[in-house]
Amino acid sequence: MDVESDHSESPNPISEGDFVRLLTRHELALRNYARLILPDWNGVDDVLQDASITMWESRQKLRDVSGFLPWGKVILRHKCFNAIAKMRRDRLVLDQNVLELIAREEEAETESENLIGIQRSLEECLGELSPERRELVLAPYCGAGEVMKLAEQSRKTPNSLYKIIGRLRARLSKCVEEKLRLELL
Repeated sequence: MDVESDHSESPNPISEGDFVRLLTRHELALRNYARLILPDWNGVDDVLQDASITMWESRQKLRDVSGFLPWGKVILRHKCFNAIAKMRRDRLVLDQNVLELIAREEEAETESENLIGIQRSLEECLGELSPERRELVLAPYCGAGEVMKLAEQSRKTPNSLYKIIGRLRARLSKCVEEKLRLELL
């Protein structure tokens, strides 16, 4: 989860402006998520407003912008369940277990979408490498002996190639993180 477990604040809290942009960007997804849990549209606005206030008050606990939507959904889910508990006195609503199942299924779908975004970013970052560098960074995944074969072809030691691969992986990781961060803002 992207929320600090204690009441400690994030070392690099998101700015107020970034928070508002993220909330605005993800409002429709949050609204639809609330509707999945709530029995109808009637309480969605109130619950979303209540959740937004809680998110604003605890925004310093958010570790990074990429975790905003899952973090917001956790807060929103709790607010939805509180609203449902209040509604139960007035009318019949879905069982808590069914609502949990719906929420988990939606979270799994979001996680799948996040993985697709990571994969797309990685492919873009790999495309920015020269063909030789791309072949080198992918060599450990192409089967046993590929790095050894490249070492022989390039007349370098396998250890020196692994060092280069390590630097390339770090570069790719930074590239992917940057692309994901820009995508979220």
